[in-house]
Amino acid sequence: MRRTRQTARGSRKAVIGSAGAFAAAALIAGAVTAPVAQADAPKSGSSTAERQARGAAFAAAKAAKAGVDWKDCPADWGLDKPIQCGWVSVPLDYTKPHGKQIKLAVDRIGNTGTKGERQGSLVYNPGGPGGSGMRFPTRVTTKNPIYAKMAKAYDLVGFDPRGVGHSAPISCVDPQEYVKAPKADPVPDSEADKLAQRKLAKEYADGCYDKSGEMLPQMTTPNTARDLDVIRAALGDKKLNYLGVSYGTYLGAVYGTLFPGHVRRMIVDSVVNPAKSNIWYQANLNQDIAFEGRWKDWQDWVAANDATFHLGDTRAKVQQQWETLRAAAKKSPIGGVLGPAELIAFFQSAPYYDSSWVPVAQTWSKYVAGDTQALVDAAAPDMSDTAGNAASENSNAVYTAVECADAKWPTSWSKWDKDNTALDKQYPFMTWANAWMNLPCATWKTKQQTPLDVKTGKGLPKVLIVQSTRDAATPYEGAVELHKRFKGSRLITEKDAGSHGVTGLTNPCINDRVDNYLLTGETDAKDVTCAPHATPKP
Repeated sequence: MRRTRQTARGSRKAVIGSAGAFAAAALIAGAVTAPVAQADAPKSGSSTAERQARGAAFAAAKAAKAGVDWKDCPADWGLDKPIQCGWVSVPLDYTKPHGKQIKLAVDRIGNTGTKGERQGSLVYNPGGPGGSGMRFPTRVTTKNPIYAKMAKAYDLVGFDPRGVGHSAPISCVDPQEYVKAPKADPVPDSEADKLAQRKLAKEYADGCYDKSGEMLPQMTTPNTARDLDVIRAALGDKKLNYLGVSYGTYLGAVYGTLFPGHVRRMIVDSVVNPAKSNIWYQANLNQDIAFEGRWKDWQDWVAANDATFHLGDTRAKVQQQWETLRAAAKKSPIGGVLGPAELIAFFQSAPYYDSSWVPVAQTWSKYVAGDTQALVDAAAPDMSDTAGNAASENSNAVYTAVECADAKWPTSWSKWDKDNTALDKQYPFMTWANAWMNLPCATWKTKQQTPLDVKTGKGLPKVLIVQSTRDAATPYEGAVELHKRFKGSRLITEKDAGSHGVTGLTNPCINDRVDNYLLTGETDAKDVTCAPHATPKP
């Protein structure tokens, strides 16, 4: 479910998440969460869920007293003043709140308005799983106009979820090996090709266990939601204001189910279908279908702009150019490093984000005109960027760990083979690459949970849901499903658009409603359909 994906072991330069989506300020009074009786450490003999709930309440009460010791961010984090950084301690295992603790990195920038305008913190998750939210406060320092009104009222707060970045990071393989190219073509020509990919997937799963085994059973979305509640308490907020994009919508849905009375405002943008049957095997199959549709949307746009790109004036001609490029890279990797796997990783950013439409088409156009280096520079791994490669490997490790831990995956290869072979016939662009990326979950060595039943609980306020109809990474049906499950929620639909992550784009029909909701808590009386944002111009 991520922003950029490749084959198993491939390089992913970013995470499923937002398109785009402080000086210390006075804390909201009365931050402690739960009744004192609930904040005791869990007693043995109760159910796991009860012990986790009591452990979370205990950890939140402790965090509310401790607060966050805000300081200037470490120089190598790339977060300049007035952004501040700090740490929040959480239990590794919420059934053992006195046991091992891990530290989560958090950052913030204070609201830009007056003390009287301040409404607390707005906490952000960009998706993944495996995405860092630590860049969120830079939307103030870079003067991003979309966030100007909400920044007046809220401290913008980001964090690295458990296992990510600075927060007890996990790893599965050596990062330099992880990004090395070219990888095998994800589309198999034979049973031997499939067997080789299966072997790689098992090796990856084993590597996760060997390098990060202690963390793996606790790398679940419900645990990250509990962490989010501890962060809320440490910030001094009685209730949570939250913006989640992509996988961040599933984190929000799980938080809203576990802590319905702790939500003040919640916006979920580009929504993972939270049905138990969808998490996570079916979600990835559904993605393959949606990616094919958005890939065709982009090809239509490329064809309509053939005077600029010279890649073909019909979708069929553009597709033929793609197949020609793919075949050439399979026969002899471009620049010695770009095979079909690397090309998929680069080109898939176009169906993900409209912001990639022009640069991907330009790079491709240069290649067809004879400039091979432009494509190599854009799509090949940079082996000298050891920090970036480590971040990519960490991000994929967390993606895998969370999806494998959240739900029980099919262990029968025949099921994977049958489902993906059938899909590939109609939806070839992403199907096999996606399959190999997720196949480590078939041989995962630690316990796989049953997904939470996402539903409305006592005290849950109106939740604002934002979704485009042509989204590839999180198909539209996910927003409809969450809308049904969160009673009183409002759905804003961006029709005939498909960029992943809507709230970070310029579309006044959406931007104004998001601001109004965050500032007043009010929504339209009915669901709203907005016209699409502007199509990219070459």
